[in-house]
Amino acid sequence: MTALSVSTSSAASLRADALVVGLAKGPKGIVLAPGAEAVNEAFEGKLAEVLSTLGATGAEGETVKVPSPTGLKAPLVLAVGLGEAAEERYEPEALRRAAGVAARALAGVKKAALALPAESADDVEALALGGLLGSYAFGTYKGNGNGKEPVGELVVLAARKGSKDAKAAVERAAAIGEEMNRARDLVNTAPNDLNPKSFAAIAQAAGKEHGLKVEVLDEKALTKGGYGGLLGVGGGSANPPRLVKVAYTHPKAKATLAFVGKGITYDSGGISLKPAGHNETMKCDMAGAAAVFAAVVAAKRLGLVVNVTGWLALAENMPSGSATRPGDVLRMYGGKTVEVLNTDAEGRLVLADAIVRAGEENPDVIVDVATLTGAMVLALGTRTFGVMSNSDELRENLHAIAGEVGEQSWPMPLPAELRKGFTESTIADLANMGERMGGGLVAGLFLKEFVAEGTDWAHLDIAGPAFHESAPFGYTPKGGTASAVRTLIRFAEQTAANGKA
Repeated sequence: MTALSVSTSSAASLRADALVVGLAKGPKGIVLAPGAEAVNEAFEGKLAEVLSTLGATGAEGETVKVPSPTGLKAPLVLAVGLGEAAEERYEPEALRRAAGVAARALAGVKKAALALPAESADDVEALALGGLLGSYAFGTYKGNGNGKEPVGELVVLAARKGSKDAKAAVERAAAIGEEMNRARDLVNTAPNDLNPKSFAAIAQAAGKEHGLKVEVLDEKALTKGGYGGLLGVGGGSANPPRLVKVAYTHPKAKATLAFVGKGITYDSGGISLKPAGHNETMKCDMAGAAAVFAAVVAAKRLGLVVNVTGWLALAENMPSGSATRPGDVLRMYGGKTVEVLNTDAEGRLVLADAIVRAGEENPDVIVDVATLTGAMVLALGTRTFGVMSNSDELRENLHAIAGEVGEQSWPMPLPAELRKGFTESTIADLANMGERMGGGLVAGLFLKEFVAEGTDWAHLDIAGPAFHESAPFGYTPKGGTASAVRTLIRFAEQTAANGKA
């Protein structure tokens, strides 16, 4: 994994294999971003002219490499586009994306220095986090010689003033970035290697490493406890389900958060089998559980003064003679009954069990995260997740928090009239399907049925951004993205700072 550090050395004197500078679109052509002064001086003030001659425009995500002149210790300069020139300061997300692009472009390099705008500790953190995320590569199944190794070390160049804060910012970025990359690894792991049992074992190992309390309910405990949703979804697989509790507690905490993650380690659709073309990426259907797991570990590493409990609802949805059939009725944890009309609407079933169980511990807020519906992808696209809640204030707060940390989200309603479609089963309390139109909202309303009265709850449907199938951009790779991890962490930080959710 790429190492992160911070230095107050001049870009000209730092020994590295490459220097990264920022380039932007100005009103009269390309302009260099702050941080490039020493590099430009080595080019006798003509770096922008040289880059322009090579076709650089300053467009976001653009990269141009040039050999270094005499006066620089690094043999290579990489210019990365920031987009439109900032009137005052560059936004953190612009810095994260630029650093991510640079890190990916420098794969195979042992040491690179980021001479990009770093006027504050927040800037330093953005650069470090973007660089760490951009350098990510999943090579578990690659043979020797297939692809370049990620850049070995990224050094963020910062001003001498505030260097202590800059160092803390890099350490914070490392904690968040490493846990996000852990979530990406889990999402990218092949489903023949990641199943409910092995995922639970990974959580137990992390708990031991970081001092977290981890409890695992296996199929026997789930049967004894009456977890009909998890058992019903996982009943068709040779790999039985698990419910994993990962708890971080702080002795001075005044508030408790419960994060619930959908963890379908492979979703074939069950008896309601997905057609070809819709099941090839279904290893990613546990991205919600991966995000929750990563957020809890990050909360511990950051020492946040808040209690955070993660609930990982893990199952594999497969067809077999023991699988749940359309028409079956499941008795959920807590006693409600659900008629299963479509076994491919399984995520809401495992989440329902976990939400009820999480509510028994009386948290201040429950937030569930799930790759829940294709309808949300149709509504919001592949880069934006939906936010639903039984509290307008909580919904708007999570939407705002997501924007602050660079995650695209959109607040979605829970229209009361859509509830009718899944509450009219003739044989059970509820059905797992309702009206076809507004399917993402119907799923949110279904989950709301399992939230304890008086408990604030929010639902993040990350079906779009959880798994990126197109070319990498910014710090986002192809494959697992760790969607919602930063939003959960920032929410936990906010709760810790306020002493309440």
